[in-house]
Amino acid sequence: MSFIDRIDPEVAHAIYEHPPKRYIAIGDDPPLAREMTLASNLEMRASLPPTDVTIEERMIPGPDGDIPVVIYQPPGTAPRGGLLWMHGGGYIVGLARDDARCIEFAEVVGCTVVSVDYRLAPESTYKGSIADSFAALNWMVDNADDLGIDVGRVAIGGGSAGGGLTAGLALYNRDQGGPQLAYQLLIYPMIDDTHDTPSGHEDTCPTVWNREVSFKAWKMYLGDEYGTDRVSPYAAATRAQDLGGLPPALVVVGTLDLFRDENIDYAQRLMAAGVPTDLLVYAGMFHGVEMMVMDAVASVRMREGYLSGLKSAIG
Repeated sequence: MSFIDRIDPEVAHAIYEHPPKRYIAIGDDPPLAREMTLASNLEMRASLPPTDVTIEERMIPGPDGDIPVVIYQPPGTAPRGGLLWMHGGGYIVGLARDDARCIEFAEVVGCTVVSVDYRLAPESTYKGSIADSFAALNWMVDNADDLGIDVGRVAIGGGSAGGGLTAGLALYNRDQGGPQLAYQLLIYPMIDDTHDTPSGHEDTCPTVWNREVSFKAWKMYLGDEYGTDRVSPYAAATRAQDLGGLPPALVVVGTLDLFRDENIDYAQRLMAAGVPTDLLVYAGMFHGVEMMVMDAVASVRMREGYLSGLKSAIG
């Protein structure tokens, strides 16, 4: 059975709605890819229903200059849980104005969301992304009172590359003795630069995140570490030898995702290391589709899975 034939029928049409040129541009022409991503982001924002969540764009101090963040605040009493969110985009594109996701987190979980505009490749390697995210986490905790956040209920999370950055940040934060974390939300995280698994070889479809574009993104993100045995676990979390002492985790992935097997293996390794870990695997779902066809039953079920996990941890 082909890749397309195995997609959940309710979301299968999405496979044809994202032209290959978008993914080709990520690997070959990042500036063009960013223009396309911004246009798509603005279109998505315009289509969202009204919300009571307040959205504030702010600059915060970082290790190499100010870092843009977007703060999403739900109505209601504080203190509340807090989520540091890292957007997706293959480490090459993406925006902190991740309204579709962050508004839903704020509304459903009842948490404050701080979405960070971390540095992207190829202009910066993973070292800049980790440094910016760690700085944003510390700023969020240091300013918890002003943000209405309970420091005992702080989570980090992200989807795709943002999920990979979340996994790397959890390791970095542990090793640096950073703030106590209540949870790490890993939504189909990009954590393995080798993709040497069955699912890593299966996904060659040009209209979804596929093996070819993923390797190009890894090459830009890793810089001179790419293709060597020196790849840092802060960049590719599967490289970590010790997963002990990390915050409780939820790993979410679809059966047709390029990252399926590396995500399942990482969840199992977290469990073996004594980290409280939930693993949710959704049949017939490819990378990111629950945000492409948001009202499909399968998409709602997938989002409800990780929203429920986050709410149980910090809501």
